[in-house]
Amino acid sequence: MDIATIIGFTVVFGNLFAAMILGVGIGPYVDIPSMLIVFGGSIGALFISFRLDQMKNMPKFFMIAFKPPKQDIPGMIKKLIGFAMTARKEGLLSLENVLKNEENRFLKNGLMMAIDGQEPDTIRTMLEIEIDQMGTRHKSNISMFDQFANLAGAMGMIGTLIGLVAMLLNMADPSAIGPAMAVALITTYYGAVLGNTLGVPIANILNIRNDEEVLQNQMILEGIISIQAGDNPRNMEGKLLSFLPPKQRVSQFDTGAGG
Repeated sequence: MDIATIIGFTVVFGNLFAAMILGVGIGPYVDIPSMLIVFGGSIGALFISFRLDQMKNMPKFFMIAFKPPKQDIPGMIKKLIGFAMTARKEGLLSLENVLKNEENRFLKNGLMMAIDGQEPDTIRTMLEIEIDQMGTRHKSNISMFDQFANLAGAMGMIGTLIGLVAMLLNMADPSAIGPAMAVALITTYYGAVLGNTLGVPIANILNIRNDEEVLQNQMILEGIISIQAGDNPRNMEGKLLSFLPPKQRVSQFDTGAGG
């Protein structure tokens, strides 16, 4: 679980509920017509904006913000160096048995192409296309949350206009002005909360997850090309460590882990 995301949601909604309770209580902020306008309107507009298969997977994308796929780049570097050392000692074909239990599909497919004797330029081109297409798919899914933020704010404004129309039609009845104004303001509140606590933050953290996965796959690509070329593991490690921030660049050879 991503602790930062959980802490963030807890702080945001905890403070919102605390402020409401310390003010006039939760009750006045619960308005069914406003919920229908903002929640229902935003979700309905999303169905118009995206394919059904994307909408079905939206909860899964939402949960990635809380439980992202693990991207262990230092661990992946050690694994690639291990593959390189095995390939230099026993030949590239020796990796075929090792890859049977490999869970990273991108790494497995890339190394299998190398084992099959594909040209380095061909491997690079095919893997770069896969990275680009992965990023495109992710960006399309992320855009659902950006769009949700925009739609929630827009639906909040639509609810405000509905409430104002109701208020203006009942100006002769002072008792009706207050409830109509409340609907007008609460719908704006709902739209702002949904857009700025769910839509925008989720889209942002998913963008970060995407960048992390792209970075790892780019590093794996360079590792595969180096393994195929038979590069010295020390030189290969230096190249792969450049994908990490300087403070995380720890050589396994310097610590004796490489033998």
